[in-house]
Amino acid sequence: MTTKKGTILVVEDEEKIARVLELELEYEGYSVTKVMDGLEALEAYRTGSWDLILLDVMLPGLSGIELLRRIRKNDLNTPVILLTAKSSVEDKVSGLDLGANDYITKPFQIEELLARIRAALRIKQVEQPQVEDSILLCFADLSIDQKSREVLRAGEPIELTPREFDLLVYLMVHKRQVLSRDQILEAVWGYDFFGDTNVVDVYIRYVRKKLDLPHLPALIHTVRGIGYVMKDAK
Repeated sequence: MTTKKGTILVVEDEEKIARVLELELEYEGYSVTKVMDGLEALEAYRTGSWDLILLDVMLPGLSGIELLRRIRKNDLNTPVILLTAKSSVEDKVSGLDLGANDYITKPFQIEELLARIRAALRIKQVEQPQVEDSILLCFADLSIDQKSREVLRAGEPIELTPREFDLLVYLMVHKRQVLSRDQILEAVWGYDFFGDTNVVDVYIRYVRKKLDLPHLPALIHTVRGIGYVMKDAK
């Protein structure tokens, strides 16, 4: 039996094209899930783990361009290849500007698509930040063991609630990056909390109170009008 090469989410509303893609990709050894609606695709993206997404631009429910925008708001790593109509130059430009890795126009040769998929997956393997797969996260005098969920600041144990822990891990993974409240909200709380950014401020305050031990510099800093960043004290 062929070893699975990776997981691919196929988002395509034309049944025949979606079925051909599914059969060809599975024959090549990929694990494939296909969806035919933009909103269904968003849910599949949120609840699954994908090595690559094949995304049609024209979709019911939610356009491919809007879906790409939402994906790239917090996820810069998952490769996305757009499936576009031959004449849709604006869609190609918009997609690339929003962070699509590549595009291919319909109709296309399956061999070309497979080559583009292989190329995108090779680039992902090279560029994927290793910190996201690490069990132990370290920054300054702060360390987090993601397996045991143990948090230490200057050797002192810090007790966090599950949500506080998830928030701190997200900040650690994206250390030195300015993160908006919306980015933090969607990554830690999910889309069900969309717009309720006050919860981010409240939990940042909780985490700071526990991390900011006496005589130690603050690690979580406010960026006025935007959100927060974890960085060394200057």
